[in-house]
Amino acid sequence: MNNVSFSAFKHALSQRLPYELWIGWRYTRAKRNNHFISFISLTSMIGIALGVMALIVVLSVMNGFQDELRKRILGVASHIEVRSFDAGLSDWRDVQQQIQSLPPKTFSSTVQGMAPYVMAQGMLTRDQAVQGVLIRGVLPTQEGAVSELATQMKIGRLNDLQSGRFNIVLGVDLAQALGVKLGEKVVLMAPQGQVTPAGLVPRIKQFTVTGIFQVGMYEYDAGLALIHMDDAAKLYRMGDQVSGIRLKLADLFMADRVSRELMQALGPNYYITDWTQQHANFFKAIQLEKRVMFIILALIVAVAAFNIVSTLVMAVTDKRADIAILRTMGATPQAIRRMFVVQGAMIGVIGTISGAVLGVILALNIETVVPWIERTFNVQFLSKDVYYISDLPSKLMWSDVTTIIGLSVFLSLVATLYPSARASKMNPAEALRYE
Repeated sequence: MNNVSFSAFKHALSQRLPYELWIGWRYTRAKRNNHFISFISLTSMIGIALGVMALIVVLSVMNGFQDELRKRILGVASHIEVRSFDAGLSDWRDVQQQIQSLPPKTFSSTVQGMAPYVMAQGMLTRDQAVQGVLIRGVLPTQEGAVSELATQMKIGRLNDLQSGRFNIVLGVDLAQALGVKLGEKVVLMAPQGQVTPAGLVPRIKQFTVTGIFQVGMYEYDAGLALIHMDDAAKLYRMGDQVSGIRLKLADLFMADRVSRELMQALGPNYYITDWTQQHANFFKAIQLEKRVMFIILALIVAVAAFNIVSTLVMAVTDKRADIAILRTMGATPQAIRRMFVVQGAMIGVIGTISGAVLGVILALNIETVVPWIERTFNVQFLSKDVYYISDLPSKLMWSDVTTIIGLSVFLSLVATLYPSARASKMNPAEALRYE
């Protein structure tokens, strides 16, 4: 019996601790005569660490992208919209009063703001440039309570939209497509036409550009224009009606519950939708992509973890004499099994903890590391001309970290089952025959 096993056996007896724990630990950290086994153990440990680190970093980046996209979309879109099944909402002031009269637990703590709006399609023209757009009529004094457009103004102010002045605020890409600057004129054509002796003629009105916003989402920067709600009502002949009421929630994940409560409070004459319905496919696609990436990267951890199998199989073969002597000294097959489970588990645990620490550090500093890499190697991973988000965001979720750690340790333990079972079934007499 070599010095490693014998000293560990004596130490365990003196400390009244399970000797298989000490022997397994000593096998893990002691120098072996077979350096190839040590090399495979090291590569398995490094592989697990790299896999765990990659999983944590990639999931954190995907969480960051999801969170950033959600903020940008919901910074312009609505958390909840209340509309009528008819063409417009004529009693919108009464609806606002009803919403404000909801129980405090629903309104005061959840609904942060409300604002009416008029939504319609139109066509903007200037010289030879023509762009189809989505026209949103807003009340500038209330719009800030439901969106972040007031803080996303690149030029001008949202409050420059005044009733009867026929001013307009454009997205930055829309303004570039039309070739228009601040103070210049654009012509808005509404699809609702008027009958003349010459036939049906679309309604046309000239607007003055008083502001340009930049949200960072091409869908809005290139296809959304804001005008005053009174001007929109006149142009689209809506009278005192509005398209609906937009609500902003303190917790956007409460949208589904608040929508159900609003349905019960307002009755069946109103159509209520929330962001989870309006953008459901988009966020479901991101969530599906995250799950697929988790499965793909988890295979890296699985491959590294199952390298432990080959490590322990060779270790069992190399320690045949030690196993036989331990069996003759009274060690049970279960003790032999636990000894090699400890050895394999230590490889997995050390690799997992190392990878988790490195992954957490990198995920928390990804917004610093990536720009450094771009400056050092003169590359750009996310070009502003191509992608909505030019910076690599990261949002570390500890639930993901614990899941990854648990998965890695579990795979490492599974990898020890076959080699440890093989070691426990070894015949001492057969093992010592050629020693």
